[in-house]
Amino acid sequence: MSAAPTFGREHVAGLTLGPDLLIGLDIDGTILGLDDSLSRRVQRSISRVVESGARLVLATGRSLIAVLPVVERLGLQKGFAVCSNGAVTIAFDERGHEMVDVITFDPGPALRLLREHAPDVIFAVEDLGRGFKVTRPFPEGELTGTQEVVSFEDLVAAPATRVTLRAPEWSSQEFHDLVDKSGLHGVSYAVGWSAWLDMTPEGVSKASALEAVRQRYHVPAHRTLVVGDGQNDIEMFRWAGVSVAMDGADETTKAAATAVTGPVELDGLVSVLDAVPST
Repeated sequence: MSAAPTFGREHVAGLTLGPDLLIGLDIDGTILGLDDSLSRRVQRSISRVVESGARLVLATGRSLIAVLPVVERLGLQKGFAVCSNGAVTIAFDERGHEMVDVITFDPGPALRLLREHAPDVIFAVEDLGRGFKVTRPFPEGELTGTQEVVSFEDLVAAPATRVTLRAPEWSSQEFHDLVDKSGLHGVSYAVGWSAWLDMTPEGVSKASALEAVRQRYHVPAHRTLVVGDGQNDIEMFRWAGVSVAMDGADETTKAAATAVTGPVELDGLVSVLDAVPST
């Protein structure tokens, strides 16, 4: 087994904690372990960042209903969270949350195209704030909220923020091949580490949503730091002033980042956050 990458202060040179720094963090595989665990060291490092006044923004493929428990676990009192790979952005404080940006698209054309090549794939459309409408139930524990089984035509009848395709027996490469065969266009998509394909409106990504949050906070573009571990993080890596991939990410994802830190199992996020000095 190769040693975990060494992450140091030189990788965040020029950045200091404070209100003019925006830090965008993926959740699964970055903050939380793949078993949904949260280490005390990660919690302490995040608390240090928040107490400095830096603008910490969760940026995840998780749906809104799956993000709110993480906000609570981390003890975040006020801020923004980017959900559904950028299609939904919420503002939250001690009183609750509100959706400040929701971007939808017509999923019908893309899903019909994909179904021609993969009729047995499970399709799911996010039912905002409640769960998902699905053509068949997903494996237990993979989706948060309710799963309402509907017909394919009912699934594509309304505008959607996010669509997910799942084939438990497939590899990630088979999903890439499906996209190539289908000639998918008019949407943004990302293939997950498991046999999972997420689609959002064209041009929508974690990066596009983080840019809107950056402008709300009036943070300079070069004072942005992001950390993630998946292909749905590549756009935000390209957007950020400093981008860090978790070791354990695939090679394409790591190549898109400006640096690589240790894996989530070794609290690689701590090395990144603790490297940023206080003012």
